[in-house]
Amino acid sequence: MQNGYFQIVKAPGGYGLRLVQPKDGGSGIDLQEVLLYLDRESVPYDPVVIKKAILDGEDTVCFLERKDCPELEETYSIEVAEDNMQVTLRFYPASQTGKRATMDGVIKDLRFRNIVYGIQMSVLQDHFMSEGIYCTDLVVAKGKEPRHGTDAYIKYYFNTDVHARPTLKDDGTVDYFHLNMINPCKKGQLLAEIIPEDEGEYGTTVQGTKIKPRQVKKAHLEFGHNIEISEDRRRITSMVDGHVSLVEGKVFVSDVYEVENVDLSTGNIDFEGSVQVRGNVSSNFVIRAGGNVIISGVVEGAHIEAGGNIIIARGMNGMSKGILKAGGNIVAKFLENSTATAGGYVSTESILHSNVTASTEIQVTGKRGFITGGHVRAGQKIEVKTLGATLGAPTVVEVGVDPEKKAEYMRLQKEVSEIVKTIRGIQPILTSFAEKKSKGVCFTPDQINYIRNSAAILETQKKSLEEKNRRMQELQLEFNPQDRAMVLVKGEVYPGTTIIIGDSSMQVKSTYHYCRFERIDGDVKSTPL
Repeated sequence: MQNGYFQIVKAPGGYGLRLVQPKDGGSGIDLQEVLLYLDRESVPYDPVVIKKAILDGEDTVCFLERKDCPELEETYSIEVAEDNMQVTLRFYPASQTGKRATMDGVIKDLRFRNIVYGIQMSVLQDHFMSEGIYCTDLVVAKGKEPRHGTDAYIKYYFNTDVHARPTLKDDGTVDYFHLNMINPCKKGQLLAEIIPEDEGEYGTTVQGTKIKPRQVKKAHLEFGHNIEISEDRRRITSMVDGHVSLVEGKVFVSDVYEVENVDLSTGNIDFEGSVQVRGNVSSNFVIRAGGNVIISGVVEGAHIEAGGNIIIARGMNGMSKGILKAGGNIVAKFLENSTATAGGYVSTESILHSNVTASTEIQVTGKRGFITGGHVRAGQKIEVKTLGATLGAPTVVEVGVDPEKKAEYMRLQKEVSEIVKTIRGIQPILTSFAEKKSKGVCFTPDQINYIRNSAAILETQKKSLEEKNRRMQELQLEFNPQDRAMVLVKGEVYPGTTIIIGDSSMQVKSTYHYCRFERIDGDVKSTPL
């Protein structure tokens, strides 16, 4: 491939401009480039004649002047990229009576311009060892891009997936006894190690300036009791047989505290690790665990909090006072007259007259698979077989907004209301003081202190109001329903049910079957499965 180019040559009775058309798909001759060259060399010309000759597309010579052919040396333009990572030369041929440039001369010119790195000698040799490569951009120097490294990271040697789900058996029931949600570990077992950061390599511009790669992040291991760290602080191992878990980036190994039942024989339980209850949990008792709480029996109106998961094989009848609060997931056969909050998902076979909240999903599956009464919220999806009841028990299901953020918004609304009341109470006092002061009224030291304190309180309340309003605006922007937020019903939806998606709601007035509720064009609408 050869670009078209031009050259000053001898012609009968004087000299002219030789036009050489491109070959093998090369770029054509640029009229503007020709005219700029002739102007630069002070060569007279007729632009109309030259333009017509270029458009004709044939090799030809355009007569210029009845004089001897001038001796014009081979020239070139030098262009340095804005990021100083590349230099381009564009050569223009010497006249037929002129001299070619030299490779040494070009290299000296580059160095004079402080271009010292990445000079492409082979490109220059290709030009000077041939008849020349003209009107073509030749990359004659290349900088070296920095090689960016990678951050250090921690490799865990146990299952850190907190989204493991219970197994649905062939008969439609859920196997709550084999959940695979706990990670047993042995004494001396490697739990995690740091894979060190890669610093990367410096780059270099064509002027020889070093380019620093992006800064990489180091990593460090965070862990609790029963864990030993190596001398180089890169590996941690378990010091006991127990269960390992990852909670907010921190590795815990805990011995499991096992009891038969939680009742008068045990009292309340507050344990750093995981708690295993082989039987039942009686009403009014409290279990607090830093790890998981696993209960093989039934939970009555108790209060259970876990940093990890809560698993109740036979369900919970909260008697309108039972509370479950899990940093991870909640899995229970049923939830009745209970309040349950999960930082992950909730999985159960039925929810009856309960207030249930999950950051991600709520799945109500199995043979029964119903939600009846109460208020059920999930950040992303609720999946259920039967929603509501034939008797029309008020049932509210809500998806599409992070429940914690919505609760924060409601709390801020109340706080803003109280602040506004305080401000409205202080402002008339300060206004009255200013009016009396302007009339020359004298005040006692106690009155002046009272006014100063009131003014300070007013400023503090105004700043607090501004911050809370700003946070409420931020939350409102996040209240658009998450992508694909939905309520999935694999059976019936009965009248008396309210479905809320983001800030849109729908009152169900007739029975629906096998459908999906989504927010479409600002409204909650039903589509078939």
